[in-house]
Amino acid sequence: MQFLEEQILKYGKICPHSVLKVDSFLNHQVNVSIVTELANAIYEHYKDSGVTKILTVESSGIPLACMTAAAFKVPFIFAKKKRTINLSEQVFKSAVHSYTTGKYSEIMVSAEYLGREDNVLIVDDFLAKGSALRALIEIVEDSGATLVGTAVAIEKGFQGGGDMLRKEGFKVYSLSIIDKMTESKIIFRED
Repeated sequence: MQFLEEQILKYGKICPHSVLKVDSFLNHQVNVSIVTELANAIYEHYKDSGVTKILTVESSGIPLACMTAAAFKVPFIFAKKKRTINLSEQVFKSAVHSYTTGKYSEIMVSAEYLGREDNVLIVDDFLAKGSALRALIEIVEDSGATLVGTAVAIEKGFQGGGDMLRKEGFKVYSLSIIDKMTESKIIFRED
């Protein structure tokens, strides 16, 4: 998506360890106009898939998931990283490894919000090695819901997570795919 690539080049910051900071518009300070355009592109791609719920993991995926849910006019759910006293006892759980923090955490979704009648689209801000998407896919499978597909704003193609998920038969729609990133340059995959 040319629009997103332009935003990444304009506002993104390349950090050590292949980290791309886009927190000025996507996942810390949120530029609602930009995120709305990204959400609309996801909607156009999956609009005929019968989506009934959008699922993401807290916290960076929430803005894009929320705007995507608004485009679909369906609820969105975010998997929590910490159990709270008001979370129901029945939850679907999975473990996720964060590329940016280097830590594992357990994520969970209340069973009352996800079930066999749902057609779920997973939405996240980044896809690197695929741990977050895998964990969310496991939650969808455990719930008995149908996985419609996944959508991410930025896929770091050079880290292989998206390619592995595609080889396993999962639908992965990425608005932009970075094939190479150096200290000073980003090379996007050609369509």
